[in-house]
Amino acid sequence: MTNIYNIAGLDLPHAAPDNRLRRILTAALPNHSDNSPQQQSDYWDAKFFNLHQVQIFQQASIAEQSAILGLTNRSLLEESYFIEKVGVGYMAKMVLLAETVEERMLYAMFSADEATHLNQITNFLSESEPTNSNDPFLSLLAEVVESADKTVLLFVLQVVLEGWGLSHYRRLAKECRHPALAEVFASFLHAEARHHSTGTTLFNQTPLSADSQATILDVLAKFLFMVQVGPQNVLSAIEQIKGHLTRSQKIQILEQLDTETHSGTRLQLLRSLMQPTSAKTILQILDAQGAFAPLPPHQCVY
Repeated sequence: MTNIYNIAGLDLPHAAPDNRLRRILTAALPNHSDNSPQQQSDYWDAKFFNLHQVQIFQQASIAEQSAILGLTNRSLLEESYFIEKVGVGYMAKMVLLAETVEERMLYAMFSADEATHLNQITNFLSESEPTNSNDPFLSLLAEVVESADKTVLLFVLQVVLEGWGLSHYRRLAKECRHPALAEVFASFLHAEARHHSTGTTLFNQTPLSADSQATILDVLAKFLFMVQVGPQNVLSAIEQIKGHLTRSQKIQILEQLDTETHSGTRLQLLRSLMQPTSAKTILQILDAQGAFAPLPPHQCVY
């Protein structure tokens, strides 16, 4: 199992705190500081997750509400941490796949962007090192990064996911209650825009083979389904703190979270990212499969 994460590096450990390489890295990072930002568990409030609309959350004790928010906040930060961690390996791989000097130089610079972002996110996580929690999105991401098909890599990771990341990080920055973390996410945007536009440019210059198209369709169908089923991480956080939830309770919570609006907005954004590319057939097939339609709450519980 471990060998599928070689490039993604999801399970790659950090060096010990007193390791000399860490001191060299700290000195090399831009705007480095020996003082980590003060950490908290409520960077984003209940309204950010639509928890203010959920009856079981509102009726919970203050301690339970705080614990649920702690889990949802941690989930968001860990997702960003792992995405940037994968990004370092992905960009390094693309340095080797580059077909011009300029492309190689760009990807070398992009890898440095991702390393800087990874360091900045790590500063806001608790002392415990995040571990790969078998999250299906992260597993799919790791699987794609291992692909030998450059066309698949460009479309899935840079056209779609980097484009989605722009909107995602913008919202995280705008609604974050911690000024320093909000500034970190806002600082990601220029780099993410360069990564996305480079991927779109290179993809549009590359012929799309039948094999590449089939792989892209398979990966995106899995990814879009994860979006279609709504905020499962929020549902999971509630269940971890409140205990076992029945199917009807889960459906009610998803209704109160307004899951169809939540998913529908994200699905339309993802669809719009594919429109300006040369992948019209991919878009048409996904449309025909209903991949951009959010699922009603009763279909999101499995």
